[in-house]
Amino acid sequence: MTPPFTHPHTATAPRTGSGPTGARRRIRTASAVLLSIAAVGLAGCAVAVPMQPADDAVNPACADVIVHLPTTVAEQPERETNAQATGAWGDPSAVLLTCGVAVPGPTTLPCLNINGIDWIEDDSEAPKYRYTTYGREPATEVYIDSELVSGSTTLVDLADAIAYVPATAQCLDAADVPLPTETPAP
Repeated sequence: MTPPFTHPHTATAPRTGSGPTGARRRIRTASAVLLSIAAVGLAGCAVAVPMQPADDAVNPACADVIVHLPTTVAEQPERETNAQATGAWGDPSAVLLTCGVAVPGPTTLPCLNINGIDWIEDDSEAPKYRYTTYGREPATEVYIDSELVSGSTTLVDLADAIAYVPATAQCLDAADVPLPTETPAP
């Protein structure tokens, strides 16, 4: 005899995975798989580049520079940093930028003008070069690994953002500085 309220053709046990309970189980399983994939994907994301903010990083002019930084520099993708008024490109990092560094005074280091921006070049750690803006306050420093990127390409790519800090002085060449003339003997 067939139990009450059952159809004679459905009196057998339901197959695993069919019916409302099986559908819920499939949805839960699919959700768990997707969450696992997402967790693995997020774990593979690049970590922020550890940097230190400069003393004048809170200067509003640094904010103007940072919001105008390009997403690629010397064909290297932008990376997240963990410090205010900084930027980084490449993996491994090939270019590091810090706005708000000490404004340099006169120096005997080479000064280059690239796209209207004066840069003091420090090659004391070559093949890593440090370029610091001259005649702009706050000053910005760019640290470049020349084994990974071209220094001139990097500075060209950053020029538009750096120009948001107005120039107040410019580099002078030795030929630009008048030399004292001999004074006649009394």
